[in-house]
Amino acid sequence: MATTPADRPGLHTPALRPHLPRQQAAPAPQPRNHMIVCGDDALAHRLAVELATLYGQRVTVVLPSLRGGHGPQIAALAAEHTAVGVVEAEQLDLATLRAVGVDGAVALALTSDDDKANLHAGLRARRLNPGLRLVLRIYNRRLGRRVEQLLDRAAIARDPHLTAAALQASTTVLSTSATAAPALVAAAVSGRSHVVHVDGRLLRAVEAGPARQPGHEIATLTSTEQDGRGELVLPDPARVPDGAERVVLELLGPAQPIGRTRRLPGLTGLPFAALFSPRLRWALAGLAALIGVLAALTTALAGQPPLHALWLTVLDVLGTADPADDGNPARKTLQILTAVAGLLLMPLLTALVLEALGTFRTVSALRRPPRGLSGHIVLVGLGRVGSRVLERLWELEVPVVCVESDPAARGVARARAYGVPVVIGDATQDGVLETAHITRSQALITLTSDDSTNLETALHARECHPGLRVVLRLFDDDFAGDIYSALRDSYPRAETRSRSVSFLAAPSFASAMMGRQVIGALAVGGQVLLVAAVDVARNPRLTGHTVAAAHRPGHWRILAVDLAEPGERSPDLAHPYTTAPELLWNPPPTRMLSDGDLVVVAATPEGLGQLLRPPAGPA
Repeated sequence: MATTPADRPGLHTPALRPHLPRQQAAPAPQPRNHMIVCGDDALAHRLAVELATLYGQRVTVVLPSLRGGHGPQIAALAAEHTAVGVVEAEQLDLATLRAVGVDGAVALALTSDDDKANLHAGLRARRLNPGLRLVLRIYNRRLGRRVEQLLDRAAIARDPHLTAAALQASTTVLSTSATAAPALVAAAVSGRSHVVHVDGRLLRAVEAGPARQPGHEIATLTSTEQDGRGELVLPDPARVPDGAERVVLELLGPAQPIGRTRRLPGLTGLPFAALFSPRLRWALAGLAALIGVLAALTTALAGQPPLHALWLTVLDVLGTADPADDGNPARKTLQILTAVAGLLLMPLLTALVLEALGTFRTVSALRRPPRGLSGHIVLVGLGRVGSRVLERLWELEVPVVCVESDPAARGVARARAYGVPVVIGDATQDGVLETAHITRSQALITLTSDDSTNLETALHARECHPGLRVVLRLFDDDFAGDIYSALRDSYPRAETRSRSVSFLAAPSFASAMMGRQVIGALAVGGQVLLVAAVDVARNPRLTGHTVAAAHRPGHWRILAVDLAEPGERSPDLAHPYTTAPELLWNPPPTRMLSDGDLVVVAATPEGLGQLLRPPAGPA
């Protein structure tokens, strides 16, 4: 039942309307030790679900309206869970933040897709609560890194007594598109391993047959049941059946920066092959060969030295040499032939100039898909998520053709910079996917912002290519599950993955609000496994247990132990180019875990929630 402003002291602003679950008493005006989520999108809804159900936190969701966006779903969540409250607020100003209890909150997440609005609200919240754990959604990654530094400095300025550990977890800037892109790519690219950067090393999830040598294998992520009907997630090593197909986690060498040079519009890096057409290059080569033959004949028939003969031939071709009045008949005949060859030079030079001008004029235009292209990935939608996926595919050197209905979309310029072919058109219309050679592609990734468009595109692609691997973005998690089941049943021989970006990104945001770091996500079959750093201190599921005893099959598994002292640990284990590794991978099963240890785990979202869930206190 919704309360009126008079029901709660201190909430008399018309722009601020609290909504509480049924039969829930009105909380204090400024609750303590709770978490706040600001937003009305799918991420805010999913984040509130995970914080309340997996982590057992009290959550207040602040949104502009219960009637827009995911407001109805959030209101339904508040009606079902007594730990979730909802407040309507038109603006996230200081009065609103005070009213929802930011000064006594543990963490605040800002999930709007407006970078500036999130930054402004974050600065206001930091002013009210210097020790507040802030999690901001910011698309611009360079801006995000600077925002983290800015807000951490603001925290120190407000409270110089903040500890290093508190400061490390003080501000986290995440991007839903960057967080979800690796899992989307891994679900679409066959034969490509999904790589996560941890402590300057590379973790790779790869399929392994029964005869595969262990090598650098550090964990089995999934394996089939003995009868082949089920799948074990993070299984107990003793339960992995002999001869089972497995997905294993391998530890590779140090990460190396990508040395590939991007093809940018302009003169830099423009290849000769792109400047002149093949026919023009053959004509130029033929003229050069003809000059060489005439120079050789001049040397043989007129007795001229080779270099002097070549010089005379070039002058004759250009029409600047004097007539060979004193020459023998052979020399005069060669001069006439050379002059005739020179007549071919002017139209060739004209064609070279015109074609070069045309190339420079269209170098910034979009490429069309080559006629013989095959084995590529068709990417539909070049918005925020599509741009990140395109960047990831390009880094992996996977051939890709993009389809976008809006020529001014965010990712079109990036595709132009990378030299990736783009088809401008509606993917649901006849002929558009055919132009992208969908029948010869290996996979389709459809990432538009409309569920109907994504579904229609996937169905149309399956009609053209029944065995096509399909990854489609759907905002509704339940709808995504139903569509996955229907497509799997309709096309049993084709791989289908339906993904919700909020589902893929929410675990990273929730873990950051809990003061932990999700280093990466691995898409393994139909599962999403998280690689996270977890503090052992005061965690009854880890403290006092050995590494082997702390492993819970189907939920989490310890991959590494941080050997650095707590005050000297790296604040970001996900940094790709760390110079001083500090993790002990594959620790001995008998190693005892104690307060002060930091471990890296692979876990399911539910398992990570259980692992980080605070222990139940006294009633």
